[in-house]
Formats: sequence, C-alpha cells, structure tokens
Amino acid sequence: MTPRSTVGTSDATGTTDLAVDSLRRDLTGEAFAPGDAGYDEARMIFNGMIDRRPAVVAQCASEADVALSVRFAREHGLEVAVRGGGHSVAGMSLTDGGLVVDLRRMNSVTVAPNDQAARIGGGATMSDLDRATQPYGLATTGGRASTTGVGGFTLGGGSGWLERRFGLACDNLLAAELVTADGSTVHASLDENPELFWALHGGGGNFGVATSLTVDLHELPEMSFALLLYRPEAGPEVLRAYRDLMASAPDEAGGALLYITGPPEDFVPEHLVGTLVCGVLLTCTGPSARARELAGPLLALEHESEVITDIPYADLQCMLDAPPGMRNYWSAEYLDTLPDEAVDLFCSHAADMPVPSASQHALFPMGGAVARGPAEYPLPWRTARWAVHPFGVWESPSDDARGRQWVRQVGTDVRPWSTGAVYLNFIGREGSGRVVAGLGAENHARLAAVKAAYDPDNVFHLNHNVEPAVAR
Repeated sequence: MTPRSTVGTSDATGTTDLAVDSLRRDLTGEAFAPGDAGYDEARMIFNGMIDRRPAVVAQCASEADVALSVRFAREHGLEVAVRGGGHSVAGMSLTDGGLVVDLRRMNSVTVAPNDQAARIGGGATMSDLDRATQPYGLATTGGRASTTGVGGFTLGGGSGWLERRFGLACDNLLAAELVTADGSTVHASLDENPELFWALHGGGGNFGVATSLTVDLHELPEMSFALLLYRPEAGPEVLRAYRDLMASAPDEAGGALLYITGPPEDFVPEHLVGTLVCGVLLTCTGPSARARELAGPLLALEHESEVITDIPYADLQCMLDAPPGMRNYWSAEYLDTLPDEAVDLFCSHAADMPVPSASQHALFPMGGAVARGPAEYPLPWRTARWAVHPFGVWESPSDDARGRQWVRQVGTDVRPWSTGAVYLNFIGREGSGRVVAGLGAENHARLAAVKAAYDPDNVFHLNHNVEPAVAR
C-alpha cells in the first residue's frame, strides 16, 4: 500500500491530501504524490533532461482507473499528462503540478494467432509485443528499440525496421479503445467512429487516452541482418553504395546507415572502440544467406568488421536500445532525394556528434510498403525517399549546448532536399508549424474538427498538439 502523502494540507495546485487519498482509495492501481515513498521513481522518465514534479502520478491498472484519473484531474483543475510505455523524448508525458495518467501497468498483450491479430494494453512496450508474438512466428511493424511504447508509437504513425515490408504501424491498426476528456470510453475502428479512427493514424494522443490497441500481425518466420563497420572517413563512399543499393532493393530489405560510437563488443575492432564509426545495418525479412546476397555491394567495400546472422525479430529490436536517464535531444528531416551533395553534407556532420556517447547520426531508407500505404491518412511524410534522424543522447549537462546545436544544424543543412513533412514521433517541441508539417495543412484542419468533437477543451494538449476547431 502506498503511504499517504506528507505534503501539508494543500499543494500549489490546491489539491489537498484528502483529495489525493480519495483518488488513491478508488484506484485499482496506485497514486503517488510529493512526499510519498516511490514518488521520485514514479515521476522519472526516459529523458534525463526533464525534471518535473506532478501533483499526482496515477499508475492505472485498468480502463476504469484511467477514466477515474481523467475525471479527478478535471474536477481539481489539474493539467493532464499521459504516460504510455516508452520514451516521450520531449517530456510531454510529465507535468509540473498536474496529474500524470501512467499506463505502464496496463502492458498486457493478447495474441489471437488464428486471426493474426494482437490486443495490446496502452502501456505496453515493443518488447512486450514482440515477445508475445514471436512464439507464433508473427510480428508487426514496431519501433527501432524494444523500449518504445506501442501506443504513442502507433498513433503517431509508427516507423520501424519492418515498415518497407509490412507498412507503418498505424497501417496495421485495426481498432482502438480510448478514454476521452469527459471520462467516457470510445471504440474506434473502420466501422465505429471512423472519423476518429482516421485521426488516430498520425494524430497522436490528441483525442484521448488509448487504453488498448488491436493490430494486424504478419507471418515472419525468419529475420536476419548484415552489420558492417567502416572507418568514418569512408562514410561518403559507403552511403553512396547504400543509396544505390536501396534504390532497387526489394521490400524485404531495410535498415539504416549510422554513425555511432564504437561499442565495446567482440565484433568491434579494438582500435574503433570509443571512437566515431560508420556502420550499415541492413535488415532482411528472410534468412542470413539472403541478407548476405543483398549486402553484396557493401561487402565489396573495404570494411573493418562484419556480422551477418539470423536473429529473432524481438532480439533485433534490442540492438540499438538507448539507456534510460540519459540526456536526449532528437529531430528529423524527410528527403525527396539524396544527391551526392546531400551525401557529403550528411556525412560531414558526423564529426560534430558527441563522441563517445549513445548518439546516432542515422539515415533510414523509406519506400516499399510505406510509400504504397493508404494515402488518406494524415502522414504526408510517407512518400519521402529518406529520413535523416540526428538522435542525440549524452550523459553530461555540459554537452547540452553542443548536442542541441549538432541536431539543429543537421536539420538546417539537409533542408534543401526535404519534402517539408516530418514524422512527429522523431522530434521534440519544435513549434506549431512543425506540427502542421507533420500532418499536412488540410489534414490538420480535419484533425482540429475531430479534436473539437472529442476534446473541445483541449484537455489532452501535452503532445504535438492539434487545437480544437472553433465553432463558427
């Protein structure tokens, strides 16, 4: 049992101990307030840059808990933040003086192998999903880390290793259960509340708290990858070869070109450990022999290390996990084209990345099932050819200015080749203009109408916010 809060009779929001105790009594889960044992742990999030002190963290164990928490927040005038299972790099899952609806206890995954579908709790991570589906030889597009939260990832679009084969995560969304701003429950699918269902394909958490999602699964009996490491100065030549390879690659091929700090692993030569390294991770939804065949042009280049192997998809998802509690700053640009000038510019910025660190200077190939996916969804970036993703992760606050500047400069310099659209899950708070760019202007107006129907008071505004349309 959680100890009673010892914070006087009232905090800065006017929420009394008595009120918090009432919430705590009624929750199936637990509620934490300042002064409670476990409060600091409950408010800790992935990005170590973010340090906020909510009045209440409601760790919900059921849909009823979520509804109760939303109603409690509204009754007491508390700002609402929603925490799913994953990263929330901009810290929008945490609020000073408000209430956090924490879904992490709601992480169950129920697989229906005959239907090739899974029902996923709103607090589940990719690891929860992938470990549940793997015994059946099934999978769906997930993020590029096992610690990504399924809910926010999917509702924001969902880009990952399997996207060229199976489409974006939201393309595989079959249904969703939401608790809306008035504490009621809504089911959304193609047949029920179809306009809301449309909005959930990129509109994120604007419309309610997603307590469960049902997604389509695909047969994935084999998975493999080829990982090749090169000296950083070889980067432009390597990237040109990778660019040309992916221009005609089948949907089974995916991956990324990455500049990273050489990790202390057996496959990394000692002279590259702790230094800047250029790598290509070529993923393959087939056996390792096929991965080797696809990687032929890259293997022909002089390289420092190679690993080509079969791997369970759930294990592949863990390969690039960033440690929690580090300082994070990310952004992205989506490119129409990748000419040699852009290649050289992208590679030159690797030298400015914080090294050693867990940062990644990443370039992802798009296309395949992503580009062929439903054009009607609010995802204008799906037609891009390449995604540039400077992924800043470091430990010391003294690197904050340097790390942020690196991320911003990468975006500025590749923008001449950008489509202008952006995947919102890859960026932090970059202003309302970027939110519109991530959704498309016409889509944004349509989403604002959906927002007005389900959240007219903009209760759920700690996100890439779409403000409700004003009635005329």
